[in-house]
Amino acid sequence: MHLSVKGVSKSFGKGRDSKLVLDDINLEINSGEFVALVGSSGSGKSTVMRLIAGLEQPSSGTIHMDDRPVRGPGPDRGMVFQKYSLYPWLSAADNVAFGMRLQGRNKRDVKERTAYFLEVVGLQDSASRFPRQLSGGMQQRVAIARALAADPQVVLLDEPFGALDLQIRESMQEFLFQLWERSGLTALLITHDLEEALLMAQKVHIMAPRPGRIVRTVAANLDRSNLSALRMERSFLELREDLAGCLRGLDQDPAALVATSFASTT
Repeated sequence: MHLSVKGVSKSFGKGRDSKLVLDDINLEINSGEFVALVGSSGSGKSTVMRLIAGLEQPSSGTIHMDDRPVRGPGPDRGMVFQKYSLYPWLSAADNVAFGMRLQGRNKRDVKERTAYFLEVVGLQDSASRFPRQLSGGMQQRVAIARALAADPQVVLLDEPFGALDLQIRESMQEFLFQLWERSGLTALLITHDLEEALLMAQKVHIMAPRPGRIVRTVAANLDRSNLSALRMERSFLELREDLAGCLRGLDQDPAALVATSFASTT
C-alpha cells in the first residue's frame, strides 16, 4: 500500500469569501508505517484527514492510493473519530459487523471476523453490550475493531483519544501501539498532543496554521519497548521540548519559522 498526497491545497468559499485553509500539503505513507500529523486548532490537520478519507475534495493537488486517485470514501480507508460514532441501537458485535455487512460479506465471514476483532481489542466478553453500557475507552476499542474488521489498507485516526481522561488515554495509547506492533496495520494519526504523536508514530509532521501547511518532519527513531518508561527518557523529553518550542513559535508567528523549518528536518 502506498498513500501519496502531493501539492494539495484546499480553499472554502468562493470569490472574495474564499479562504485558503491548506497550502501545498505533501506526505507519503507506506504499508506498515505509523505516521502522525500534529498541529494546534486551526492548522487544518483534520481537513487533511477528510481529504484523504474522500469526504472533501482538494482545490488543487492530488491524493492517490496505490496510483488510484481518491475521489470519495472507500473501504481501503477506515476511520476512527474522536467521538466514538457508534450506533447506539446496535450491540458492540453489531457495530463491528456493520461495515462488513455493507461490503456484502457472507454471514459466516462476518461472524468470524467480528469475534476475532473483538478478541483483538479485548472485548470478546462485551459483544452483546450496547454503547451506553461501555466506558469511553471500551467504546473507542469497538470503533477501532470496526475499522479494522472492514480490512482497510490504512486506518485514519482523527484525535481518537481526545475525549478520554488522562489515565484512560494513556492506556489506549499503549493498546493502539501494541495493536500496531502485532498486526502491522498502516495508520495516520491526527492529534494536537505532541507526546502522543512521538510515543506512537515513526514519522511526525508538524503543521503551521493560517493556512495549514507542513513545516517540519521528524523521524522519531525511539525505543518503544516500554512506553511508560519512554515518557521519562531524556532523549524523548528533549525531542518533545524541541518540537513543543516549534509549535509555540508557530502559534505566535507562523511566518517566522517557515523559512528555516526545513533546514532542521531530520
